[in-house]
Amino acid sequence: MGLTRSEIFTEEQNKLASLFKVLGHPARIAILQFIINQKACICNDLVEELGLAQATISQHLKELKNSGLIQGTVEGKSVCYCIDEGVWEQIQKEFMAFFSQEVKVTNCCS
Repeated sequence: MGLTRSEIFTEEQNKLASLFKVLGHPARIAILQFIINQKACICNDLVEELGLAQATISQHLKELKNSGLIQGTVEGKSVCYCIDEGVWEQIQKEFMAFFSQEVKVTNCCS
């Protein structure tokens, strides 16, 4: 597989692609849904809820945190994660702008 030449794409295209990549794993979607429904969570709650290993959950949390979707704060020996509402709203706007583009179909594929 060749290298992606990200420099030939716009900043917006690269950003959307990165977000789609982060959201491209079902465990990360499940983690986000759990956090949204709980308003906040502790990593051990996710292990019990999802049935994945602690190390696996931690790796997915790291990817979500690096993307800015979630933030974590240390509380004793645990880390409490929550959705970064500002980033979440910005991503919603970017996805809406992307998916609201009009598709000009000319029946070329039928």
